Amino acid sequence: MTHAHPIRVYYEDTDLAGIVYYANYLRFIERARTEWVRNLGIDQVALRAEQGIVFAVRRVEADYLAPARFDDELVVRTDVRGVTAARIVLAQDVWRGEQRLFASVVTLVALSDRGVPVRLPPALRGRLMPA
Repeated sequence: MTHAHPIRVYYEDTDLAGIVYYANYLRFIERARTEWVRNLGIDQVALRAEQGIVFAVRRVEADYLAPARFDDELVVRTDVRGVTAARIVLAQDVWRGEQRLFASVVTLVALSDRGVPVRLPPALRGRLMPA
């Protein structure tokens, strides 16, 4: 199941040439991941408070395919590629209409609030898995 999150490009997102600054794509996909998790009914604040579990980015592979510009309407599409006991792998792409501008594979890990890797509870893992 693909989660779609709309993004509009603001002036603050662009560089001197009016093109989205490369690092802002990482901000865009971070926002989309937060909304994806929220859409699954997972409260990350409660997850940390009640079970001591947080998610952290372990790895990002990114390909910049075409530029986005000021006032573009974009969509970040998030798809689950895999879930293991303590790891989530996502494909996150940024689209403008039918044109893919940015492609990424993001690996998240579950950590204790002390920064130690932990296993995802089975019920949580089940919510993250594609249907």
